[in-house]
Amino acid sequence: MRFDTPAADRITAATLFALGAAMSWGGFVMDRLEIRQIHPASIPGLVPMILGAAMMLCAVLLALSTRGQTAPDASGVQGNWTDFGFAAAWSCVFALLLVGTLPFAAAAALYIFVFAGWFSWQPAEPQARNAKRMIFVAVFAVAVAVGVAALFRYGFLVRLP
Repeated sequence: MRFDTPAADRITAATLFALGAAMSWGGFVMDRLEIRQIHPASIPGLVPMILGAAMMLCAVLLALSTRGQTAPDASGVQGNWTDFGFAAAWSCVFALLLVGTLPFAAAAALYIFVFAGWFSWQPAEPQARNAKRMIFVAVFAVAVAVGVAALFRYGFLVRLP
């Protein structure tokens, strides 16, 4: 598999910008709840508008980061179909098997640990360095999973499986 990174980044940036614009517009035209005497700041479209604007900002930053870059030669490309297949399969396992079977925070921590561990493990490096890296990945996975679960539970008042 050969990746033309600058061109792929530009295409991704354009796609993400279009999705962000669609999210922002959809949130803006969403029905308001003022008829029911609900505070205007609690409009249902507020979160999609904010997320769409953030996505558009990230798309612009991604596009700007590719300025002046040329395609790498084939020897420097590190992506492969095995990594793509793993990412797709592990994401399906998370969505179809882990969520609902385990508490959400545990499922998310396991997913993040295995996913990040797969891409962080360096077979050519000493075992001690890989072990330290995996400890960092484990701490990161638990912190992110607990943070996401807490945000949805207490911030958005959404019950997670």
